[in-house]
Amino acid sequence: MASYSSRVRSDIARWQQAGLIDAPTAVALTRDVEANERKSLSFGSILAMMAALLFGAATLIFIAANWEVIPRLVRVAALFAVILAGYVGGAVLKMRDHAAIGEALWIVAAAAFGGSIALIGQMYHLSGDEASALITWGAGTALAAVALRSNPLTVAAVGIADAWLFLRGFDYFRRTEFPHLFVVMALILFAVSFWTRSQAARHLIILSVLFYLVLLAMEYDTLQVAIPLVAASVLLFTAAIFAAGPVERVLQLGGRLPLHALIGFLTGLAMIQFELADESSYNSGFAIASAVALAGIVAAIVLGGRESRGLRWVAYAGFAFELAIIYVVMLQSMLDTAGFFLAAAVLLAVLAFIIIRIEKRMNASNMTGAAA
Repeated sequence: MASYSSRVRSDIARWQQAGLIDAPTAVALTRDVEANERKSLSFGSILAMMAALLFGAATLIFIAANWEVIPRLVRVAALFAVILAGYVGGAVLKMRDHAAIGEALWIVAAAAFGGSIALIGQMYHLSGDEASALITWGAGTALAAVALRSNPLTVAAVGIADAWLFLRGFDYFRRTEFPHLFVVMALILFAVSFWTRSQAARHLIILSVLFYLVLLAMEYDTLQVAIPLVAASVLLFTAAIFAAGPVERVLQLGGRLPLHALIGFLTGLAMIQFELADESSYNSGFAIASAVALAGIVAAIVLGGRESRGLRWVAYAGFAFELAIIYVVMLQSMLDTAGFFLAAAVLLAVLAFIIIRIEKRMNASNMTGAAA
C-alpha cells in the first residue's frame, strides 16, 4: 500500500494536470509534504537497531559476568566507554542521516547508564536504594534527551519514571510514604517533551498521571480523588471540543485530548462505582453514578465521536463495562446462571447493534461532508 505522502504527491500531479492548481502551488505543496513526511524505517535500519541493542546488552552482560576478574578501573572505563560510544556515535550517525540507528545507539547508551549505576554502586558499596537508582537513571536519561533533543530518550525517561511509580506504589521498595514526587517528575518531563517534540511522551505522561490518581485513590479516600477527576475530565473534554484550536496549540496532542479526557472520566466514575457498590445503603448513589457514566459516554460519542475512531472505541468499551458492572451490582440476585448467560447475550447483541448503527451514521456523515 502506498504511503500517505506518496498518494498526496500523486494527487498533486493529477491536480496540476487537470488545471486545478498551477505549477508554483504544486511545487509548494510538494515541498510541504516532503518537509512533514515521517521517515519510514527500512528493513535494514530495523536490523541495525536490533543489532545495536543486542550489542549493548551483550557488553553489559559480559562485564557483569566477568565482574570479579576485570580490574576495577577497567570495569569503570568499559562502562563509560559504552555510554560515550552510544551517545557520540548516535549523534554522528544522526547527523549523517541515519536517524533510526543513531536513536537506537542513544537508547543503548541510556540502558548502559542504568546498568552502570547498579554495577558501580555494588562495586564501591555506595549507599542508597533501588528507588534512588531509578530516579538517578531517569534524571540522566531526561538530561540526555534535552541535550540531544531526542524523542525516544524522552519516552524512555517517562518509562523509567513510570517504573519507579509502579514499584513505589505497590510497596516493592518498602516505602514509608506515598510517591507524590511523581507529580514533579511528570511536570518536568511534560515540559521536556515540548523541547524534544515528543508527542508520544505527552500521551504516556497523561496516562501515567491517571495511574497515579488510581494509586492515590487506593491509598486515601477514593471519592475525594475520583470526584475531582471526573469534574476535571469533563472540563477538559469540553475545552477540547469547543476550543479545539487554542487547546491543541498549547498541548500539542494531535487532537487526542478528548480521548484522554474520556478515559479520565470513565476511570473516575469506575472508582466511584467500585466504592459505592459494596455498600447496600449507597445503591441510589451507585445508580446515579452509572447514569452519569452512560450519559457521559453518549455525549462523548455525539460531540467527539465523528472526529475520532479511537474515542468511539473507548466509549464502546466503557459502555460494555457499565453494562457488566450494573448487572453484577444491581441484578445478580434476580437471575440464575442460565439467566445470566441469556442476559449477557442480549446485552452484547444490543451493544453490537448500537455500535453498527453509530458507525454507519458516522461514515454517512463523513461522506456527506466530503461531498459538500
